[in-house]
Amino acid sequence: MKHLAVLGASGHGKVIAECAEVCGWDQVSFFDDRWPALAVNGHWPVIGGTKELIERLAEFQGVLVGIGNNVIRLTKLQQLLNAGAHVPVLQHPSANISRYARIGAGSVIFAGAVINADSELGQGVIVNTGATVDHDCVLGDGVHISPGANLAGGVVVAARSWVGIGASVRQLVRIGSDVVVGAGAAVVADAADGLILVGVPARPR
Repeated sequence: MKHLAVLGASGHGKVIAECAEVCGWDQVSFFDDRWPALAVNGHWPVIGGTKELIERLAEFQGVLVGIGNNVIRLTKLQQLLNAGAHVPVLQHPSANISRYARIGAGSVIFAGAVINADSELGQGVIVNTGATVDHDCVLGDGVHISPGANLAGGVVVAARSWVGIGASVRQLVRIGSDVVVGAGAAVVADAADGLILVGVPARPR
């Protein structure tokens, strides 16, 4: 039996859990540091916190982090990797992923997403429902591409940046680390680290 542990009993975690079931995982259990006060996440049990998960790693065939916050997700992912956890890549069967794409440990690719040839995703990346990542894109560790967002070819998104729902990024644009691209924004020029970008065309807020 394939048993997946998900650290972080969140809404994002629920999507991971359901995706895992579609991908053939027989059982999903959550761990969250609010346990034991938090005992369930939707349809799935919460059976411990981070400490308990690390103590029980041998019971699970895979572990993923179900936390939407990019910084916290990467911190927890590194903690699990350091503890020797097996951290897979989870990709929904309806996602279209090039065989020439490279995807780092702990990344999740949800329903209807597209990742084209020679794109490279770091560890702990989220490519959310219906998002597209065109050819030769590079996404750093902990990046989140939100539902319906679109990256044209050759885009670079550095570590921990978040491209909001329905946003678009012009080809060959470089987005720095820790950037937030607002919902529906159109990024047509390079963006330095730490900016919040909004509007069409997108400008720093």
